[in-house]
Amino acid sequence: MKKSFLIIISFLFMSIFIMGMWSIHIYNNLVKLNENVKTQWSQVENVCQRRYDLIPNLVNTVKGSADFEKDTLNQIVRERSKAYSFQVDPNNLNQNQINKFQNLQENLNRYMGKLLLIVEKYPNLKSTENFHDLQNQIEGTENRINIERNRFNQQVNNFNIYRNQFPINMIGHFFLEFKNKGYFTSKIESKEPYSVYFYH
Repeated sequence: MKKSFLIIISFLFMSIFIMGMWSIHIYNNLVKLNENVKTQWSQVENVCQRRYDLIPNLVNTVKGSADFEKDTLNQIVRERSKAYSFQVDPNNLNQNQINKFQNLQENLNRYMGKLLLIVEKYPNLKSTENFHDLQNQIEGTENRINIERNRFNQQVNNFNIYRNQFPINMIGHFFLEFKNKGYFTSKIESKEPYSVYFYH
């Protein structure tokens, strides 16, 4: 009787130990994948920051043309300010937050595209070295933004797939930082990543 009791107690302790080690392993994997998402999010923010930094230079360069459409420049400044001031908490990268961020970026991009189309009417401005350099820098930044968004989506995909598998999802539900992450999405009408188009 005593021997069977000890066997049962040993079995229970072993089961608890194995479950504990398994839970720690799952938790550590979730931490690693979550940190990968946050690291990639910081890369998205970095390239967007580079665009924010280039915009005042572009606006000032274009302002030099006395009869240039001031409304467009003012709108770009306003949209940049809105996009710049919106902060996404890297610990709360849910779909709602990503959508808000993306909408602000798309609005800014729309006015940037409008500005660069209007510049077509100003060949003297378009041909200046300063404008040409800024144009190239913005093109490169837009490409980088697209690359970093795609990398972010891949990290989110890795996290969400792992986190939502059974029985891992039971552990994921206990911790707020392990909620599903949001994706950057294509606009329904275009299904292509937003970008600024330049016409040479």
